[in-house]
Amino acid sequence: MVETKSIEDNKLWEAIFHRKSIRKYKSIPLDDKTLSLVRNFLEELVPLKEDIKTQFMIIGPDDIKSLIPLKKAPHYIAAFSENKRGYRVNIGFMLQQMDLFLSSHNIGSCWVGMAQPKKDILEKTNLEDVILLSLGEADETLHRQEIGEFKRKKLDEISDTEGDNEFLEPARLAPSATNNQPWYFTGNENQIEVYCTRPNFIKARVLKKWNPIDMGIALYHLFLHFTVKGKKVEIITDNNKKDEKKGYVHIATVILN
Repeated sequence: MVETKSIEDNKLWEAIFHRKSIRKYKSIPLDDKTLSLVRNFLEELVPLKEDIKTQFMIIGPDDIKSLIPLKKAPHYIAAFSENKRGYRVNIGFMLQQMDLFLSSHNIGSCWVGMAQPKKDILEKTNLEDVILLSLGEADETLHRQEIGEFKRKKLDEISDTEGDNEFLEPARLAPSATNNQPWYFTGNENQIEVYCTRPNFIKARVLKKWNPIDMGIALYHLFLHFTVKGKKVEIITDNNKKDEKKGYVHIATVILN
């Protein structure tokens, strides 16, 4: 059972509808007060799976190496995890809390998949390097002004849930690697089955690492939405469904009361 924090939830929920991936930053570091705020929130991240060990470090631009040319940010959060079943989904669920927190505090951020910490950072942990989240003062427009600015699939393209599916809007707006939007939802307002698109052979080479993280991000958006609306949310990730949907992999069952 995932337990929510009583503080910040409404601000994080509101951030879903205006957050933006920031790729241009001012070179100046964040001040000590702001970094302290970030460090404190890192300590409060809620895991999807409590049995998976995780670690998060705030590092600088000189602490990372990129596989492609990258305009670096003044700070990065490096996410590390024990390699266990569902660990990437768990990291996505946890670090998206920080992504929304930063947006709600007018700090730019962006998921960074094509870079990794340098060797001296990796030697500080015995956990697996998973992904980076950049952060800093934005050198571009920080927030979207309206929903129409999101380039996302329509709800009926990602769902065949029964009845009104507007409750899936927060998940629809979730960020994903290359804007792939790999999620698909079935069920109803009381129980939602969450699936991930099974990529073809060519796409799998790129997306197999990132799709589980994307699914964790979307799951957190769903969890936060229903929590703010006063629902009790249970997310089950270890129920191997026999009725797998063709072309998809089952990720989780979300039960609402």
